[in-house]
Amino acid sequence: MSHYQQILKIQTAGKSLCRIDSKVEDAVANSGIKTGLCTLFLRHTSASLLIQENADPDVLRDLANFLAKLVPEGPHYIHDAEGPDDMPAHIRTALTHTSEQIPIDRGRLLLGTWQGIYLWEHRQRGHIRELVVHVSGS
Repeated sequence: MSHYQQILKIQTAGKSLCRIDSKVEDAVANSGIKTGLCTLFLRHTSASLLIQENADPDVLRDLANFLAKLVPEGPHYIHDAEGPDDMPAHIRTALTHTSEQIPIDRGRLLLGTWQGIYLWEHRQRGHIRELVVHVSGS
């Protein structure tokens, strides 16, 4: 079994969902692995990963609106070291994921037809986020 690892630096534009599956596909292609597993790990506590609908952007808007209502910003929290969006971003990350695993076949991610991989920035301003792509297989 072979292993390959690459760290992607992804610039976010502030609170939004940024589609990243093409960047992950490039890393999988660079690995040379044809059959295996791609593990993604986001090295942050105020952003998350999501595999979700890639055809209708209303799905992403509805998800963002729902999470904003579920975890509102404002003076509701003790931790506000980096501003009023700091603690809500941590809660949103705790409710979502910082890692995902996707099977690989013939050197490609086995995502469903309507699935895309998104980095979900939970902070108001953009950040450079680090995503570890680990590919294992043969």
